Amino acid sequence: MTSHTSATPLAGRVAVVTGASSGIGEATAEHLASLGAKVAVLARREDRLADLVSRIEKNGGTALAIAVDVTDAQSVRAAADRVKNDLGGADLVFNNAGVMLPAPIEELATDQWQRQIDLNVTGLMNVIGAFVPQLVQAAAERGVGDLINNSSIAAQNIYPNFAVYAGTKAYVTHLSRHLRTELGPKKVRVSAIEPGIVGTELQSHVTDAGAREWLAGSKETMEWLTSEDIAHTVGFLASQPARVNLQQVTIMPTGQPS
Repeated sequence: MTSHTSATPLAGRVAVVTGASSGIGEATAEHLASLGAKVAVLARREDRLADLVSRIEKNGGTALAIAVDVTDAQSVRAAADRVKNDLGGADLVFNNAGVMLPAPIEELATDQWQRQIDLNVTGLMNVIGAFVPQLVQAAAERGVGDLINNSSIAAQNIYPNFAVYAGTKAYVTHLSRHLRTELGPKKVRVSAIEPGIVGTELQSHVTDAGAREWLAGSKETMEWLTSEDIAHTVGFLASQPARVNLQQVTIMPTGQPS
C-alpha cells in the first residue's frame, strides 16, 4: 500500500463518487484523487466522465469512469462489482447524486415530486445497498471506511415551495445518523454534509418562476459556496484519524442567514 504523506492522506484508498459528471461530484472526484485516492466516478453522462478521468490521469491520479443511473438498482450493483474487480473495492463513498425541483405544492407537479424522490432517496439507497458490503469489508481489512451522504441545509430549515426537496434531504440526514449507529462499530464512519447554496447545475434545473427569482436575488446579495468548497469538506472528513467521525457538517455561505 502506498505510504501516506501530508500531501496525499488518502493514498491507498478507493473512493466512489456519484453525480460525478458536474458540480460538487466532479470537483470532489478531482480533489480526492489529488489527495491520493483511486477514484471511481459514476454518473449518466459518459462523455463528461471521460473528460474527468482524462484530467485526473493527466494530473497523476487514477480514475475509473462508470456510466450509470443510480435510480437503476441493478446497474448500481453492476457498477459496484466493477469497482471491486478493477480497484479492489471501495472504502470511501460520496453519495452525491441529486436533483432540486422546487414548486408550490398546490401546483401538483407530481412528476417532479417523483423525480426528486427517485434520485434523492431511492438512488441514494441503491448506492448504499450496493457499496456498504465493500465499506464494511474494507474497514475490517484496512481499519476505516467512509460513507458520506450529501444532504442540504433544507433538511433543517424551512423554505416555501421546497417541501418535497427538503423532505428528501431530511431523509438523507436522519438516515445518516441511524446508519452511523449500525456501521460505526464496524469502523465505517457515516457523515452527512448539509450545504447552503452552492453554485452548480442544480439551479439550472429549477423551473418554478418564484424559486428562480429567489435564487437570482440571493446571488446578488451574497457570495455562494463553490463546488470546490464542498469537495474540500469531503476530503477533510475522509482524512481524519480513524477514531474521528464528524457525523453532520453544515457548511453555509457566510452571507446566507438561514
